[in-house]
Amino acid sequence: MCLAGSGGGHVRQLLDLEPVWSQHDYFFLTEDTALARSIGEKHRALYVPHFALGQARLGSPLKMAVSAVRNFFASGRIILRERPQVLISTGAGAVFFSVVWARLIGAKVVVVESFARFDKPSVFGRLSAPLAHRKVAQSQALAAYWPGAPVFDPLKILDSERPEKKPLLFATVGAILPFDRLVGMVAEVNSRGEIPEKILIQAGKGGATPDGIHTVETMPFDAMQATLKDADIVVCHGGTGSLITALRQGCRVIAVPRLFSKGEVYDDHQAEITSAFAERGLIATANTADELAQALREIRTRSPRLATSDPSELIAYLNDLIAEWTPRSAH
Repeated sequence: MCLAGSGGGHVRQLLDLEPVWSQHDYFFLTEDTALARSIGEKHRALYVPHFALGQARLGSPLKMAVSAVRNFFASGRIILRERPQVLISTGAGAVFFSVVWARLIGAKVVVVESFARFDKPSVFGRLSAPLAHRKVAQSQALAAYWPGAPVFDPLKILDSERPEKKPLLFATVGAILPFDRLVGMVAEVNSRGEIPEKILIQAGKGGATPDGIHTVETMPFDAMQATLKDADIVVCHGGTGSLITALRQGCRVIAVPRLFSKGEVYDDHQAEITSAFAERGLIATANTADELAQALREIRTRSPRLATSDPSELIAYLNDLIAEWTPRSAH
């Protein structure tokens, strides 16, 4: 079984499906990120180069073309060598060619549209859907685009008590790309004396490192989890993996969505995600230092709400599906 997901929230969701893949001979196919390397310490993980169609939208069509060629052949080498019977993918671009190659060798393909997509399918979802034997949506709005596809909304509000916290503000930009605007916002608000908490920033490879603030480029997954357990406040980008992981630990969360207009991401799906979470009263959002300062004042007065992703229905569906497809597979 091949578990194909790019190196941030996409592959993190595949981790949540452990009751499905742990019963089989499996490997992860992903990008070489800090999260993926943490996965590789415990599970078999194979890496492909980063690739996304959005690279062209940000003015780098040649870079996109070169990345696509490298990714195409790297994905082909892995799929042809491993020859999985089943491929489960949560996207995105970096694993599109693995879907293509898996279908070419006769593997069964399941495409689970990202939890990050509330209103319409991603480019990956639209391109890979015709290749999939089964498509799965994670919001009701997507059912209109994929008639007949099962829908499993994993977002669940928790009633559990919040863990004991330390006076720590943890700012994290995610596993793949730097996000200097977020880091700069935290640094500016701190310079005004409006952040009394201790600050730790995870800035990404080559990201900004403000003077006087403890900053690291990357963090292993276990270290990230330990930090979130302690942190009272989390300022993060708008990826679902970062949001859910922080909410699961009872953090007060402020999201700064990466914006296409600023060349920070390939489309505005993070703005869509953060708006949906904010409408449910789970997080605050900010796009400038002034908005961040205001959001900090507001969330300090709120009772934090815990939430998580509960994939139990999706797990049951996938287990039944794989049992139907591979009745003689070794367990």
